Amino acid sequence: MITIAPLESEDREAWENLFRAYIAFYERVSPQEVYDRAWREFRTGERMHALGAHLGGELVGITHFLVHPSTSALTDVCYLQDLFTAPQARGKGVARALIDAVADWARTRGCERVYWHTKESNATARRLYDRVAVNRGFIQYQLPLGKQ
Repeated sequence: MITIAPLESEDREAWENLFRAYIAFYERVSPQEVYDRAWREFRTGERMHALGAHLGGELVGITHFLVHPSTSALTDVCYLQDLFTAPQARGKGVARALIDAVADWARTRGCERVYWHTKESNATARRLYDRVAVNRGFIQYQLPLGKQ
């Protein structure tokens, strides 16, 4: 049975291993300070939030999300920024359970919608996303600002 809950102190090491695998999946590298900052933010639960999926007592999935205002809605929206499932737990409903949990969380806080991005080439994840959400056809652009 999949259990979804906020991350606890004892989840730190497993969470970081999953988050590092997520970062590596997208061919990025982050310094330790990024993981430390994210963990601090999740623990305070003010600006950034995280949920974990446990299967058989093991942390096998994570999601990170935040809420922000929208110029085109009267209520806030929820951005599901990161979603990752351990390879051994894929195909068992973990990712869907995490998405559902974020949606429930956002709904109880009056959010208008939950949205997220993925790479166009992420065919495995997109099969699930196409079943649970609507692809509105937007393309993401980034303007790196670098350090000032």
